[in-house]
This record gives sequence, C-alpha cells and structure tokens, in this order.
Amino acid sequence: MQSSQNPESESNSSLLKTIKKQDLSTPIYGLFTFAVLYTLFLASEILLPIVFALLLSLLMAPAVATAGKRWHIPRTISALALILTFIAALAGIGYGVFAPLTQWAEDAPRAVERLLQGRSEVQQDLEKLQRAAEDIQAEVEDEVEESDEPQVIIHESELWQNRLATQVQSGVTGLALALALTYFILVSGDVLVRNLAQQMRRQRRHIFLCIVRSGQEQIARYLGVITSVNVGIGVAIGLLSWAAGLPTPVLWGLVAGLVRFIPYIGGILGTGLLLVVSVATFEELWQILLVPGAFVLLITVIGFFLEPYIHGQRLAVNPIIVFVSIFFWGWLWGPVGVLLAVPVMTVIMVVISHIPKLKPLADVLRK
Repeated sequence: MQSSQNPESESNSSLLKTIKKQDLSTPIYGLFTFAVLYTLFLASEILLPIVFALLLSLLMAPAVATAGKRWHIPRTISALALILTFIAALAGIGYGVFAPLTQWAEDAPRAVERLLQGRSEVQQDLEKLQRAAEDIQAEVEDEVEESDEPQVIIHESELWQNRLATQVQSGVTGLALALALTYFILVSGDVLVRNLAQQMRRQRRHIFLCIVRSGQEQIARYLGVITSVNVGIGVAIGLLSWAAGLPTPVLWGLVAGLVRFIPYIGGILGTGLLLVVSVATFEELWQILLVPGAFVLLITVIGFFLEPYIHGQRLAVNPIIVFVSIFFWGWLWGPVGVLLAVPVMTVIMVVISHIPKLKPLADVLRK
C-alpha cells in the first residue's frame, strides 16, 4: 500500500514545487529589477566614466585600427595621440567658452532690464520684491548685532559656489578616469575580447564576435556622423550669431551643437535659448527671428532628410522609445544621462539585433 501511494505523493510534491516556482518568479524578477536600478543610481560615479569610456573607445577605435594597418603605428602611440587630441579639443572649447560665458553672466542683468523696459507693472513688482528683501536683510542684521550669542550666517552665494566647485571637481575626476580607461580599451581591448571569446562555445562565440565587430562598426559610424553633424551646426550657428550681432557667439554655437545630442527635446531647448537671447538683444522682429529661425531650419532639414539617409533604417528607433530612454537616463544619471541616452540605446539595439532570441524585441523597438 505504501508503494501505491508513492507516485501520487511525488506528483503532488512536484506540482507544489512548480506552483511555488511560478508564484516566486514574478517577485524575484521585480526585486532583481529594483536592485539593478538602485545599483545604477548608487554607483553612478563609477558607471558614468565606464559608459563614457566605452562609447568614446567605440568612436576612436576605427582611427586606431586604420593607423595600425596603413601606417603601422603602434596602438599605444595612436591611442595616446587621439586621447591627447581629445583633451586639447576640450581645453580649447573650455578656454573659448569661459570668457564669453563670464561676459554673458555680467551682461545678463542689463539684458533682462532692457527686455523689461516699458513694462512698468513688472518693474514695480520687481522693485517691491527687492525692497522687501532689503528690509528682511536689514532686520536680520539688526537682530544679529543685538544678540550676545555668536551667530553663524551662511550666505546662499557661498553655498552655491561650494556646490558648483564640488560638481566641477567630481566631473573633472570622472572625465580623467574615463579618458584613462578609454586609452586602455583602445590599446588592449581586442585582447580582452579574444580571451572572452575563447571561453565560450562555438555558437555563442560566433554570436559574441558578430556583436562586437559589426556593432563596433555601426556604433562608431553612428556616433561619428552625429558628432560631425552637430559640430557643423554649432559652427554655422556661431558664425550666424557673430554676423547678426549676438553677444558671445562662440557660446551660442557651442550650445546649439551640444543640445543636438538630445533628440527632439534638444531642438526645442536650443530654439528657446536662442530666442530669449535674441529678444534681449534686438528690437526688430526679423533680427529676433533670424538666428532661432536658422537653427530650426537646420535641424529640420538635417533631422528629416540628411540623418535618415546617412543612417538608414537599421539603427532607427521608435520615437516613443527614444523619449522614454531620455527621461529614464536623465532621471537616473542627471544631465549626463540625458546626453548618453541615445548612444546607450543604440548600443542596446545593436546587441539585441544580433541575438536570435531577442530579434523580435528589436523589431518592436524600431520605427
């Protein structure tokens, strides 16, 4: 009788195990997702330089390979030359922008005052707010003088300067780490890829090498084209701003080129900034609309005609996915995440396009 009950008890126990596995699978996946998101947020100071280094190495890898094949230049020298060129370009941009940015910060109050001329109600409200702030400051100073206990006053400007200095220091440190990692990836990245491929089975090895090789080529081409186009837009807007008489034309050319790295939102942001500066600078309507209108025309022609022709439809992603990616990475990593959102999405698209099981997902995400 005991032997007759064993099969039934075993089937019941296996059924219970299956039910438990099914019941626990969803919570486990949910906890894993939250753990990954929290790790990405918590380790942003480490992950951001790594992601930036990977993307920068993909952009520079074709130049290093070409220098080695055509001119037999060692990878150590060509990679170092590219890194130094990149640093020199950043230093030149920073030097060229610092003075115009400082000048614009000094001229901004006068520009706002000029913009508000003739609007007496707004000026009266601003004067009332200014007088109220001065009265409050005077009362606080009187109370501090009358009090016997020592008082510690922390000015908001000092806090802002400290926060800015901390952010600049953190950004410079992260950039230095990213550039150092980029150099090592360019020099010995192929060796690491080959070592990883040797540890895989033949079929997985083939898929892995296809992802690395074709993905590297496509992503480098994509990033190269986007960078070249945005540099061209920045130069064109900078020259037009100089010809139109806008103050600090170098700054607005740089802004026009940088915001183009943010799809859709960047165009709106750049147009708004150029429009505000033009309104604060000019009085004639045609002068106000000249630079913002040229920027809108440029990004429209390039976005609708030139870029689709260059890229084709292989890396084209649905605009909804692009928006979600921008908001997600911006929420997770801040402004740097917004700039990296589309390149990261491009990498993901290339990877899932070469994995047979994930090709349906790639088809869903495409236009």
